[in-house]
Amino acid sequence: MVCCVASQPVLTVKFWRVPPVSPKSKHSETHFTAGEVIRDIVIGMSDGLTVPFALAAGLSGAIANSGLVVTAGVAEVAAGSIAMGLGGYLAARGEAEHYDKERHREWCEVKEMPEEESREIFEIFRAYGLKDEEIQPVVAGLERNHEHWIDFMMKYELALDKPDPNRGLVSALVIAGSYIVGGIVPLLPYMLYRDSHFALVISALVTVLALFVFGYVKGRFTGSRPFRSAFQTAVVGTLAALAAFTIAKLISPH
Repeated sequence: MVCCVASQPVLTVKFWRVPPVSPKSKHSETHFTAGEVIRDIVIGMSDGLTVPFALAAGLSGAIANSGLVVTAGVAEVAAGSIAMGLGGYLAARGEAEHYDKERHREWCEVKEMPEEESREIFEIFRAYGLKDEEIQPVVAGLERNHEHWIDFMMKYELALDKPDPNRGLVSALVIAGSYIVGGIVPLLPYMLYRDSHFALVISALVTVLALFVFGYVKGRFTGSRPFRSAFQTAVVGTLAALAAFTIAKLISPH
């Protein structure tokens, strides 16, 4: 939590941007709540920028015709986006199934062992420094509504939030779309230049620049230092691309 008091400086936490509070203005907070979408974009975009680049770079060493490199690259982007999107969908479905399973187990515990579950509520609040006489009214209120009781236990005992029912489809589309956008970037030079060796140089420069810009934008959205995020993304992405390119060259018969 971020607390803003007129006599204290404003604290900022990653993903949260809290404007300063003055006595004459209303307190307002702006929270960044699209963390899952940003995560999916990062997964899709980073792989989309590096994997097709490594494939195209490996092929350009053996094929002088950029057209063949583009054909192979587009095929990889299509297959990769489908595979990545399907992986995101299955991961989201797995999280939803895990949540439902844990919620059913928690429901059974509330029905069969209410005293034990009540003690767990006391333990949760004691960790925040509350006294038993302060906790008791809260426990009594939760015990009157089993749905709220179970919601509380899921969130504060198991640290599980109810997943969005559309999360699987959204995750699949975001990851696949990000992979396609990222994958087109390193292939563009091969579409513009016939000489695959020259296109490789341009592709490498464009890919590194795209990784830097992507890292900067990611930093702006997540609240981290933009240039630090840009540098880290560019370095990690470049190393991953170089590793994949090296492996492709080692196993190439040429």
